[in-house]
Amino acid sequence: MADDPASGPPPIFLLSFRHRDELAAAAERAGWKAIAARRADAAERRFVSSGASTAVVDARGSFEDGMAAARLIADAAEANASALLVLVSRADIARLGIVFAAGATHYLASPFGEGELAQAMRFAARHAERLSGGRRAANGRAEMVEAEAEYWRWKPGGSRVALSPPLRARLGISDDADVPLRDLLRRLDKAGRRAARDAIARLVAGAKATAFAHADGGVAGGRATRTAHHLHREDADGSVVGRIEEIVARDTSAPATRDPMTGVADGHALRLWIDARLSDPAKAPTRCVLLLIAISRFETINSAFGKATGDALLQGVARRIERLAGSGGRGGRCIARIAGAEFAIGLAAPASAEEGAMIAAQLVEAIARPFVSGDHVVSLSCRIGVATAEADTIDAAALLRRASAALADAKGAEAGAVRVLDAHGEAQAARDSGLETDLRVALDADEIGILFQPQVGVTSGAIIGVEALARWRHPRLGELGAPTLFAAAERSDYLVQLSRHVQRKALASAAAWPEALSHLRVAVNVTAADIAGSGFAQDFLALVDAAGVARNRVTVEVTESGLIEDLGRAAGLLAELRAAGLRVAIDDFGTGYSSLAYLKALPLDYLKLDNHLSQDIGGSTRDRIVVRGVIEMARSLGLTVIAEGVETDEQLALLAAEGCALYQGYLCAPPLDTAALADLIARQRG
Repeated sequence: MADDPASGPPPIFLLSFRHRDELAAAAERAGWKAIAARRADAAERRFVSSGASTAVVDARGSFEDGMAAARLIADAAEANASALLVLVSRADIARLGIVFAAGATHYLASPFGEGELAQAMRFAARHAERLSGGRRAANGRAEMVEAEAEYWRWKPGGSRVALSPPLRARLGISDDADVPLRDLLRRLDKAGRRAARDAIARLVAGAKATAFAHADGGVAGGRATRTAHHLHREDADGSVVGRIEEIVARDTSAPATRDPMTGVADGHALRLWIDARLSDPAKAPTRCVLLLIAISRFETINSAFGKATGDALLQGVARRIERLAGSGGRGGRCIARIAGAEFAIGLAAPASAEEGAMIAAQLVEAIARPFVSGDHVVSLSCRIGVATAEADTIDAAALLRRASAALADAKGAEAGAVRVLDAHGEAQAARDSGLETDLRVALDADEIGILFQPQVGVTSGAIIGVEALARWRHPRLGELGAPTLFAAAERSDYLVQLSRHVQRKALASAAAWPEALSHLRVAVNVTAADIAGSGFAQDFLALVDAAGVARNRVTVEVTESGLIEDLGRAAGLLAELRAAGLRVAIDDFGTGYSSLAYLKALPLDYLKLDNHLSQDIGGSTRDRIVVRGVIEMARSLGLTVIAEGVETDEQLALLAAEGCALYQGYLCAPPLDTAALADLIARQRG
């Protein structure tokens, strides 16, 4: 048989009520293995079992159904550090608050092209990777080693089908020869055979991916089972590959459900438990506390020892959690397995954040004790996020989001870390999350404007240029500066998109300046993420030329607070910009990662002293010596020094004495719009 189809492109889970096949084909062309569905039945379980780190819900034309599906998937996505991209119609832009309340991490509004869809999927995938700390959490299909995947392979025109060993075992086929296609079709009911033929016909006609389902006739927990086949065409030889997924309809009438592997409650039961705590007014102000537990690197352990050992380890973890925290229900507590190697503990009032943190610390120690499974002795570690449900907590999804934020913070720390989101942290997290949501709307609503801060000759006092600075005119919070704006962009994975938006607006504004400002240079910020992108130099030069600004008037300011990982490549790109007539500055020098390495490696024209260094020159003798050393070093390398944040005449005089050539800061002017800048220039000349 050929290689396991579980290897190769990463999976992406797609749920679309109307455009499933088109979305699946677009995802395949963009490099993903599409696992597509048209119904929301058991959507969260199907997403988990797909092994995907990104889910896409298509709500275009079916907004309410799309939101219901997003809510089903959101908890599993959050518990597994995954991303949820929701596609909406342009008419639904006004309802984005509902979209993000349903658990979406990203959205894309129609009309959009295939390239925009692929970019949105990549944004979502990078967001998931960042949440997982670069380590994809074990979940569902990721618990399964490749050798245990159920799939079949058939070449159109052939009469036989190759089956994976697990699928042979499932079907009770003992020999390893390929199976006649007609024998497999006879195993399906009449509707299933028709669905299979229709799906294969779609692939033969050119579709890259599709799916069909049929009844199994089996029963799981009193519920009928169905089997889904996720099909795609192999580029190498045109073979059709079908991945098998068992679908069990959820019994939503049951007050609580159990995880079949570990015996503890499942995610559905946990949400019911949380909602019951939140609906009890006697439990205010703290209704309950939630601990979210992630077993570290479980996918590696599972692959090394096999699924049977992995399952036994998860069962052992569940038993230790029960012994330490009390089994479900006892003492008003709920213990659940959310998905994969993620567990949760709910503590009813009058529990506190302190109690949650204490239990979390004990769990870290308990889970770290070696497990014995057969001939294997395995050591595990975990990370735990703790969140409290205050009186104003809306629902289970809101509490799960808080706990997921705390867990994401813990995943960025050392193994065994515990993070607690207290009331202040929850408010800040909510504000940050709100800003991330608002930013996506702000880019479309043109709420982000540009101001210009003058750069002034230290000796002459003449304004020779400006730095373009972004300002967010937030409809509720007022004007927000660049640090807040770019921090929200980085959290939401919109950093490159925002940076390009600001660059384009800054250059367009400079091109429209009146004649009195036409002599000024304009400095435009670029980030490490911009430089890391493919084709950065050519794209930026095209942006300058399209705006109509002369290249010799533009300075690229590389912010030093973002780490440039490949200095050699960055040096080549910046040299290309300088050769084209632009100048290059290193911004915020003295606060970032690799100041001296940057000076040695990058082709620069200007060095910009960070605010703190500029203001330190008026401090102690030691402070002054440090600033003097930086200026002397820059001048010896042939760089012009620009001091930022200059606020007093004393600072300016001391900087002038040390050889600083230019400055910017409130001593001259704050950031100004074009009209105020023109008035300042006119007053200077007068």
